[in-house]
Amino acid sequence: MDPARRGRIATSLVFLMFGAALGVWTARIPAVKESLGLSDGRLSVALLAFAAGCITGMALIGRLTDRFGSSRVLVPAALLEGLLLIPPAFAGGLVTLSLALFVFGAVHGTLNIAMNANAAEVERAHGRPIMASFHALYSIGGFLGAIAGSLFAHAGLSVATTLISVGLPAFVLAAGASRWVLRSPAAEANLTDSDERGAAAARRPLLVLFGIVVLCTLVGEGAAADWSAVYLRDDLGASEGFAAYGYAAFAIMMTAGRLVGDRIAGRFGSPALIRASGLVAAAGLGLGLLIDHPLAGVAGFGLLGLGLSCVAPQFFSAAAAVDPRRAGQALSTVVSIGYLGFLLGPIAIGAAATVVGLTTALWIPVALAVFVALSAGSIRSAIRPSAAHSGERPATAS
Repeated sequence: MDPARRGRIATSLVFLMFGAALGVWTARIPAVKESLGLSDGRLSVALLAFAAGCITGMALIGRLTDRFGSSRVLVPAALLEGLLLIPPAFAGGLVTLSLALFVFGAVHGTLNIAMNANAAEVERAHGRPIMASFHALYSIGGFLGAIAGSLFAHAGLSVATTLISVGLPAFVLAAGASRWVLRSPAAEANLTDSDERGAAAARRPLLVLFGIVVLCTLVGEGAAADWSAVYLRDDLGASEGFAAYGYAAFAIMMTAGRLVGDRIAGRFGSPALIRASGLVAAAGLGLGLLIDHPLAGVAGFGLLGLGLSCVAPQFFSAAAAVDPRRAGQALSTVVSIGYLGFLLGPIAIGAAATVVGLTTALWIPVALAVFVALSAGSIRSAIRPSAAHSGERPATAS
């Protein structure tokens, strides 16, 4: 088997493990809250520590990824991801839980950058779009992790048993995958400080724009995760059980979109895919809100998931293609900005809902999806810088 194919398998397994670790932790948060006797406010402090750790890892690791190569960062981070999933289960209070989650979050954020940088290298080695397939496996991993956490909870097993039962196999999976990870050279060693400053100044506005587009998509994702069930139950009068179908439809359609996104990008180009994606997301959720019926609401969130599914993978790939020698720093910029959308988007929608009502507030992700569609042409800008450095046409080009 050639190195590029082995590298794709290895990085795919890391994306799967990455999603599973987060999914199983999310599923057991209520049990952690109950076992430590935390109020909603105190629990939010611990969850904020995890988010702070993620942002810290994502913001700081880009330069190291470029200096030493993504594979040299990915392998230890993947090994630690499984091991550091376990300590939160043994926290004795808010302080130790927050510390454990901050460290886990820092490794989680580090792995996020390293695995996307490595995925971009694997994509270049294949010479065609494959980034969305990696993110599909992340979505599948999150689903499997959540199911595993739910099954452990229904069986009455402790959080410690759950996280050990997932964390140790994740470590073993990462160890096995590390043997096939596509090895990357230390790309920044021959760059002078003046080279770095000039290149950074030239590429930063484009990367900030890419980050803003990703932020817009993650506002929609956060809205579906936090507000879809509330909207269906409280605003449309659906039962609590039926209200859960809103996010289920979103997650299923997002995974489905990522499974076919690479083929669409390869045939029609990334700009066309992004434009269509934004329009599907905006029209789907917008019509669901206008029809004002539970079935329409579920369909609307499903179409939102389908529309947003391939946006972040395409822009991550494009960011890495702007200058492959500095892909880690580029991804640090784009992912860090984008992650703020997932953190702050649901809060902004909640704040707007208190003033204008939730139905009106949910037009925010609709408007942002329109912006995503309008931004599709910006991804073409990744073609010229990448071609200048590598002499090749990046896989995200149309």
